[in-house]
Amino acid sequence: MSSFSSLNTALTGLYAQQRGLDVTGQNVANANTEGYTRQRVTMQSVGGTTAPAVWATQPKVGTGVDVTGVQRLRDSFLEARAQAEHGREGALTAEAEAYSRIEQAYGEPSDTGLQAQLTKLWQAFGDLKNVPDGQAQRQAVLRQAESVTDGVRRAADYMDTQWHVLREQVVTTVDTVNTVAANVADLNGAIRRATQAGLPANELADRRDQLVMQLADLTGAVARGGSEGTVDVYVGGQALVRGDSSTRMVVPAADGALDRLGDDVPVSWAGTEGSPVEVTAGRLGGELRALTTTIPGQSAQLDAVAASLRDSVNAAHATGYDATGAPGGAFFGGTSARDLTVAITDGARVAASSAPGARDGATADALAKLATRPEGPDAAYRALIVDLGTSAKAVNDRLEIQGTLTSRVDASREAQSGVNLDEEMVNLISYQHAYEGAARLMTAVDQVLDTLINRTGVVGR
Repeated sequence: MSSFSSLNTALTGLYAQQRGLDVTGQNVANANTEGYTRQRVTMQSVGGTTAPAVWATQPKVGTGVDVTGVQRLRDSFLEARAQAEHGREGALTAEAEAYSRIEQAYGEPSDTGLQAQLTKLWQAFGDLKNVPDGQAQRQAVLRQAESVTDGVRRAADYMDTQWHVLREQVVTTVDTVNTVAANVADLNGAIRRATQAGLPANELADRRDQLVMQLADLTGAVARGGSEGTVDVYVGGQALVRGDSSTRMVVPAADGALDRLGDDVPVSWAGTEGSPVEVTAGRLGGELRALTTTIPGQSAQLDAVAASLRDSVNAAHATGYDATGAPGGAFFGGTSARDLTVAITDGARVAASSAPGARDGATADALAKLATRPEGPDAAYRALIVDLGTSAKAVNDRLEIQGTLTSRVDASREAQSGVNLDEEMVNLISYQHAYEGAARLMTAVDQVLDTLINRTGVVGR
């Protein structure tokens, strides 16, 4: 081995420490860049010659250091955990927003809510009981009944509107998922080409991992490492992204003339429309759950309240007689909350007495007492509001807890992959001193060689 190899050893040290300084500078420059993963230079020592050769000697020491690559300091376990937590938080966020919109349909408690209108209706029947033949009291009953039916229909229409708005949002969310998945596939392809060519791809991987986390937020997707630096992304056990190709999701565009509250919203894989996408997490999962379960369930409860109001009032009204002496007919008409109407338009047709020509107000009294019946419409409406409030609070509590868990996982990820300026300063000093040491070694070897070449054999001249 040539004595000049020591110069090469020093040179490799200079190159390696300079690369370390470059990477440290990159970390410091991107300390506040969102999604950036800190990097570290990986080095390994270069051993001496292991193959024997004629007239060659081996000093039994290495020949320097080699930079084997620049590593992203990312914990795959924390990434998988974060994807799962973000998916759960996305679903709960969508559900909480759905409950918030439903609560706006009722506006309880308030002086203008449906509960207040029902109370005023029973009070109007109570006033009619005291003055059975009063025209003003009869008209007040009809006006208040119309206010109640308007409130019920308005709540039903509001939920129909929110269902269709959310239906449109599902289409938008699916389009976003398809766009992000295509971008992930494109970045996978770029990373694969860079890896094959021996070029750096860490920044491309950072951008791709941000998009993968966005897919986790949207669909609860999970990522698995692939070949040559790529990742595969799965939703419901099916591949959304595999290498540099992605599969599209499809959902029929909303059609107001055909889509109705309670209809299924099919989300399937493109080319296999009969194969549904099993989305249970992420914003898309929460939106689908709200469309198929939450809003239809609340709408069904409102229909039950409307049916209870119609049937109980009609039954009590049919037992009495109106101002003309005719038996009381149906007071309310309609088959659901959406078409609940007041069937009487003439105040004289309101049945208030228990017999023809009587002025006892017994029927009006029975109608007023519906307010306190355990199985009456008020009780059904209160049960609806209590169930809505309880369900909304449960979802919001779960969302708060999930938000805390997600924040903790994100903090752990940041501690692992984020840039710590104190640590980078220590690394900077370490690489600087190592660089100075390698330079000093090169100077010392140069002096030795100068003595050997220029001064050997000149003693005594």
